[in-house]
Amino acid sequence: MSPPPATSAAPLTDALAATAAESSRVRYRGLLWLVAAAFFMQALDSTIVNTAVPAMAGALGVTPLGMRTALTSYVLTLAVLIPASPWLCDRFGTRRVFAAAIAVFGIGSLLCGVSQTLPELVFARVIQGIGGASLMPVGRYVLVRSIDKREYVPAMSTVATFGLLGSVLGPLLGGLLVEFTSWRLIFLINVPVGLAGLWMNQRDMPEYRLEQARRFDTAGFLLFAAASALLLTASEQAGAQIHHWLLVAACIALAVLLGATYVWHSRRTEYPVADLSLLRVRSLSVALVGNLFTRLGIGGMFLLLVLFLQVGCGWSPTLAGLMMVPQALGSISSKWVVNRLLLRLGYRRLLLANTTAVAVMLAVFSQVDGATPTWLIALLVYVYGCFTGLQYTTMNTLAYTDVDIRHASMASSMASTTQYLSISFGIAFSTLLMEVFVGRQAHAAHAYVTAFHITVLVLAAVTALAATIFLRLRPDHPGAPPRDGAAGL
Repeated sequence: MSPPPATSAAPLTDALAATAAESSRVRYRGLLWLVAAAFFMQALDSTIVNTAVPAMAGALGVTPLGMRTALTSYVLTLAVLIPASPWLCDRFGTRRVFAAAIAVFGIGSLLCGVSQTLPELVFARVIQGIGGASLMPVGRYVLVRSIDKREYVPAMSTVATFGLLGSVLGPLLGGLLVEFTSWRLIFLINVPVGLAGLWMNQRDMPEYRLEQARRFDTAGFLLFAAASALLLTASEQAGAQIHHWLLVAACIALAVLLGATYVWHSRRTEYPVADLSLLRVRSLSVALVGNLFTRLGIGGMFLLLVLFLQVGCGWSPTLAGLMMVPQALGSISSKWVVNRLLLRLGYRRLLLANTTAVAVMLAVFSQVDGATPTWLIALLVYVYGCFTGLQYTTMNTLAYTDVDIRHASMASSMASTTQYLSISFGIAFSTLLMEVFVGRQAHAAHAYVTAFHITVLVLAAVTALAATIFLRLRPDHPGAPPRDGAAGL
């Protein structure tokens, strides 16, 4: 038999390359849908609750600003438990951990839907947070392990878009359910979604685990959890109607002491729950610190705007929820230009300019009141969503640009922890400012308008100061897609 012609080598090489490329896009298509569904469920739950806060407050007999405990308890639980995700995956495997996360999240949602008092709701939100804590980091980790590095950024953009789609539908769906049915349904709709997620997990989730898991850093985990809880307790007490300043000071001092103890502990532990040695990577440390302080300024803005429109301006829940949709649409729009802007400007210039732009937009909202045309508010919300979406994506991808793939799981855990910790502090900080400026006129609409105006100006100043953090980045830091595919949302 004569040998095949030499010209067939090129088509064969092309066919092998096409197969390799296809293996990432097609082979894990079900996994992408699963992770996207999990992110959608979490984003839907976060945004849908904000719209229903006034109605929930009335049903539970508290003020709208007093509902912040139900919001921060969920987010803080996420932040506290996320560091345990890498060890759980190594010990029990990604498939079982993700299934347990979906199931517990669904149970927590069911408990939220049947809660009769604020303490019951807070307890149920903590259960939700226990389940939700593994959804995002495990989803990111599995995609890092499964998707080819050349296609990871587009894959994560697709997943992030579905998460943002939950943000689009959440406010509107929450407003419709509150106005025409019951606020309890905003939690109960997670139950069927969770059941579908369990079926998809069994079918599409790959199993990654270690034969011998490392020892879990229990002491470090407890130190970090206690310090975080104490800081949030301090913010809650500072915003209480009866101020216990001695308790606030004691909580802050003890939190600082526990935090310092954890730093000392992590340097003497082989496998700490959060490896602080990774902070020597400048891009990662800047991303985490920038995330923390930027979200301190903008983390509670969504809730403030909903309260401003419903309580201050007398809008219906449906109309207020509809007005939040442009923000999510703006965030989605920014996803399609972030890579081009990074390649053109680099991380340093883009983050400096965009953080400043976010601060300016916050200040612009101080001019909005009940007489502002609806179309103008919608336009401002859309533009604000564009800038914040660009901010989040850029900060989160920055965390992975210089991190070796071997540390991708730990970096993902630290990034997710910082993200949710900063959101909880952002909500607590912004609502605390609102309570201070509202004063004793908690039931007066005009007081909410005035307090909103002053609060967003303070938040704008905080955000503008946060922009200086990104000056630590090298001017020549590239804006290319993250190395080794270790990107983030």
